[in-house]
Amino acid sequence: MDDASEASGQLAFELSHTPAQGEADFLVGEGNELAHGRIFAFPHWSEPLTLLIGPAASGKSHLARIFADRSGAHFAGVDELEALATQGGQTPLVVEDVDRLGYDEAGLFHLLNQSMRDQRAILLTAREEVANWPLATDDVRSRARRATAFSLEMTDDIQLSQMFVKLFGDRQIKVDPRIIGYLVARMERSTEEVVILADLMDRLALAKGTAITRSIAADALDRRQVARGAKQHEQDWDEHDDE
Repeated sequence: MDDASEASGQLAFELSHTPAQGEADFLVGEGNELAHGRIFAFPHWSEPLTLLIGPAASGKSHLARIFADRSGAHFAGVDELEALATQGGQTPLVVEDVDRLGYDEAGLFHLLNQSMRDQRAILLTAREEVANWPLATDDVRSRARRATAFSLEMTDDIQLSQMFVKLFGDRQIKVDPRIIGYLVARMERSTEEVVILADLMDRLALAKGTAITRSIAADALDRRQVARGAKQHEQDWDEHDDE
């Protein structure tokens, strides 16, 4: 990496670690507890279709994995929907990113119909509300609206802090809770930013051969601000915190 990249705050992000996605690894908070409860209520669903809606990194895929582990659900491929509908049966299914991956619309329509007809449990995930899905007709939209929908949101400081704890835990890194509090109070408030900052701090610490310190956290925040064209924030930590 050249000096220009360093100065702009840009690093090459290569997420080589494998996130922990077991039941015990899911962080339950105010913004996701209803969705979490729905997954754990299976197989006692009063209706077969469930839709999880939330931004990137909000936990939809994690809950989908938990659902699959608990139910034996099959993750449907983009080109499988028509065949799965034709085959029928009651094996639970997961259809992820239904609003983004370009699933065959006719196949999705037939699969949702088969689910409602045969009470086949299907878990759908999406970033957008059904009204905003890029569909050519209203047929699929009308069926998808019958799903019981749950939103996943990172609504407060505690949840953002929990996300940092999980991401660092995935890397087997221990970080002082005061550093996480320092980050949450100053960062851009989004789940995507938590992912970027956790990865950036890991890389900075590895480059320096140290643990993640308050000064590394401040450096990461500065780099992210510079990357967005913002003025660097003033140094406001005590150097003794890194000793």
